[in-house]
Amino acid sequence: MLYELVAFSDQIGILNVFRYITFRTGGAIFTALLFVLLFGPGIIDLLRLKQGKGQPIREDGPQSHFSKKGTPTMGGLMILASVTVATLLWSDLSNGYVWVVLLVTLAYGGIGFYDDYLKVTKQQSSGFGGKARLGLEMLVAALAVYVIMHLSVPELSGKLALPFFKTALIDFGALFIIVGMFVIVGAGNAVNLTDGLDGLAIVPVMIAAATFGLISYLIGNFKFAGYLQIHHVAGTGELAVICGALIGAGLGFLWFNAPPAMIFMGDTGSLALGGALGAIAVATKHEVVLAIVGGLFVLETLSVIIQVTSYKLTGKRVFRMAPLHHHYEQKGWKESTVVVRFWIIAVILALIGLATLKLR
Repeated sequence: MLYELVAFSDQIGILNVFRYITFRTGGAIFTALLFVLLFGPGIIDLLRLKQGKGQPIREDGPQSHFSKKGTPTMGGLMILASVTVATLLWSDLSNGYVWVVLLVTLAYGGIGFYDDYLKVTKQQSSGFGGKARLGLEMLVAALAVYVIMHLSVPELSGKLALPFFKTALIDFGALFIIVGMFVIVGAGNAVNLTDGLDGLAIVPVMIAAATFGLISYLIGNFKFAGYLQIHHVAGTGELAVICGALIGAGLGFLWFNAPPAMIFMGDTGSLALGGALGAIAVATKHEVVLAIVGGLFVLETLSVIIQVTSYKLTGKRVFRMAPLHHHYEQKGWKESTVVVRFWIIAVILALIGLATLKLR
């Protein structure tokens, strides 16, 4: 919206700053942050009033979690609202990639909201039916990938780029829809599984968003992409603005989610944030790099897969409890210790992911 002011830069020179993605990304960060800080308390009070008993606590979970009973959920609503406002305000709305990522974020947020609604109203830890929920996620992701493929230049459409290689591309053709769908759905659910402790998911999401904000900016800039010998994807630089909005919204949410949490983001937030990261990765042709940068989310997901598979095949559990963060809680680690150490892992993985830009 504000990007349109560039048209008047000939008359008012200072308006030329709206041309720069870096300036608008900074604007998106502060707008999203300010939105959450201003409206967050009111949203929390409203959710607490409407939900009554708050988010149900798993009966088989760590005993320390029962002290959180009554904490409202669906805090992802404040994240979604702030990201939407900041994106619409600071992005170039003629950019197709912006709309694809934003709509995936909102659609996944809607699916998560319905899941949270069922949990709160039924007061049980299980919500939306697994197959129906997964089907909706796959449908949204498939449509998003289809549009992204048509926005991409023919040389990159339907192809998977590999990190550490200058020009390596795997051509999947139309089957790339399945690949991209797997990335988006996987990212959404991986973040969702990670969201189990106060502040655990939101900081790694911000770290990944900052990483992909930089990647988007470099990928979308012809000169920088040429210098780094990475694939240039015209138009994706604008996704840095959305990444900025995710960072700002995350910082604001962390203010209220810091231990002891005043609110949980719920599936409304975690599913939406993961879906957004997945869509950005597909658009920038950095799907494999997302698995590195978001390696913490991958580990959490693998722990659940391993646990379920092992129990079904052998009747034995590999971990004391899954996802992985609960395993360390059961081993006696304090919640704050688990959270901070997982944040450190997220930073290290993000640095490794950024290294792939140059190590080719």
